[in-house]
Amino acid sequence: MNSIVDVKQFINERPMSRYQWLILAICFLIVTVDGMDVAIMGFIAPAVIKEWSISKAAFGMVMSAAPFGLVIGALVAGPLSDRIGRKKVLVASVITFGVFTLLTSLTQHTLDMAVMRLLAGVGLGAAMPNASTLLTEYVPERSRSFLVTIMFTGFNLGSALIGFAAAWLLPEHGWRGVLLFGGAMPLLITPVIIALLPESCRFMAVKGEPADKIAKQLGRVSGQSFEQGTTFVSTEPQAATKTPVKQLFANNFALMSISLWVTYFMGLMVIYLLTGWLPTLFKENGLSITDAANTTAMFQLGGTVGAVVVGWFMDRMVPTRVISFAYLGGAASVVALGLSGAIPSSLALWVTLAGFCMSGAQTGLNAYAPSCYPTAARATGVSWMLGMGRFGSILGSMVGGVLLGLGWSFSSILTLLAIPAALAAIAIIGSRRAASAA
Repeated sequence: MNSIVDVKQFINERPMSRYQWLILAICFLIVTVDGMDVAIMGFIAPAVIKEWSISKAAFGMVMSAAPFGLVIGALVAGPLSDRIGRKKVLVASVITFGVFTLLTSLTQHTLDMAVMRLLAGVGLGAAMPNASTLLTEYVPERSRSFLVTIMFTGFNLGSALIGFAAAWLLPEHGWRGVLLFGGAMPLLITPVIIALLPESCRFMAVKGEPADKIAKQLGRVSGQSFEQGTTFVSTEPQAATKTPVKQLFANNFALMSISLWVTYFMGLMVIYLLTGWLPTLFKENGLSITDAANTTAMFQLGGTVGAVVVGWFMDRMVPTRVISFAYLGGAASVVALGLSGAIPSSLALWVTLAGFCMSGAQTGLNAYAPSCYPTAARATGVSWMLGMGRFGSILGSMVGGVLLGLGWSFSSILTLLAIPAALAAIAIIGSRRAASAA
């Protein structure tokens, strides 16, 4: 009699293997270079504005171009990944944002730069949700939140690394050198992704891929062989429709999806305004361009630690409560940062705490979202949350330039950000209630 193997149960019942840790490491690298290229424009903005003699509001078009591309990439990549596989979309996305970041270094005008950042953003928007989905489908549920947030710390680390790289490269090589560095890194790791990253076994089981193909891949994960004729399945709630996008609105998934979108929107609005415009705000308050870049990078370092802490608590408590509490901490931290009046002695502390809470909460949300959808629509659910939420990053990028142009003070801009942070804390609780009813 042929045996039946439930891929999800098989992974859940076993400890993490070396190959699963390798998958985590590769996904971590993908998210790290993603974080570098997403944050890169904020660190070079003062230098570009000075060299091209343009206003901050005019440069806001460039700052918002990549987020528009992120929306396009996320909305397209999710359904595509649920049809053709996670790995293919991941490889294409990494190559795309690497190439167009390199090309951004050759631009001579704001329009050219905006177009290149838009196209780079398409690749950036496709990478993160697919890395998250693939890793989620390869790690045991008992430690899923912690391991996925570990992966997402790569984003914060990458954003911090490009800040430190900018502080080092800008004085000698200018902003074009920073872009060349940021574009080269994803292309360097592409061969590793192609050679070592597997396709999701759960995806292959749901899609009815040949059993020998799944057996070979699952054998690499577990180190065991399967007898001829073994059937592989992934037991889980069945999708209500074969169209991934329609699944997001089937039954009670609509309310849950909207709650996730609102939470992600509000969180990204805060994070993008901070990471995009803090170097400029700090510079206008007397810091050197190097000190401004280094201080802003502390936001990402704080977020790296915050993500790990949030993920650890999510595996032991109600995940949405942990995420909500972190967003509330973020609201308090940005208010404290604003009230500090850009006093150098306290800047690093409040920037680090704001990053700890806001990026920690946002990363926790990325780890939580894949569990809300079935495998057949998981990449779509995660990517659409990121895609719809990206409008918050667009708004944050644009609003920062507008408010600076209107003469808003350092404290006024930052205090205002407490509102969307608090709204994110409220919206994530709504997603939990919707998930329990789905």
